[in-house]
Amino acid sequence: MAFELGTPVNTALLLYILYSVQRTLLPSPSLPSKVPNEFKSGYSWMPKSHPPVVLYKTYTPKTLEPFHGRDGGRILLAINGLVFDVTDGRSFYGPNGMYGNFAGRDASRGMAKQSFDESMLTPVDLPLDKLQDLTPDEIDNMKGWIEHFSGKYIICGKLVENDAV
Repeated sequence: MAFELGTPVNTALLLYILYSVQRTLLPSPSLPSKVPNEFKSGYSWMPKSHPPVVLYKTYTPKTLEPFHGRDGGRILLAINGLVFDVTDGRSFYGPNGMYGNFAGRDASRGMAKQSFDESMLTPVDLPLDKLQDLTPDEIDNMKGWIEHFSGKYIICGKLVENDAV
C-alpha cells in the first residue's frame, strides 16, 4: 500500500503533522506582553477581601473567654484541648445561637454529653475538666464532634491550664 498525497485526507494529515512537529521543535520566541500575576479567568467569584490570617496559639480558659463573639469579633471554642475558630458559624455559636454558651469556653463536656446547660461548663478560674467520668459512648460522641469541627473549622490553637502559659 503506497502513500499518496493525492487524496485530501492524506494531504491534510501530512500538513497537520508537519505543523505539530514544527511547533514542538521550534516554539515561538515571542514572550507575552504582560506577565500574569493572578488567575481571574478560571474563578466564577472573587472574595471581597483576603480572609484574616489565623495564627496557631496557646490559650488558657481565661485567654479564651474574650472570644465569645458578643462584640462582633471572633468566636473560639475548645473541645478536648483543641481550639476551633467557629466565627463562620456565628448563627450557631454566636450570642443568640443554640450553642452560644460554648463560645469562648471549653465545650468538651457539653459536646460529649449532648447538653447545652451552663452546668456543663467549667468556670474559667478553675482547672480544666479532666473528663475522667465520661462513658466510652460519651467519649466517642466528643471525638465525633472533634472530627466534625476539624472538617469544617480552622484549628487555631490548643487549650492548656491557666498557669501553664
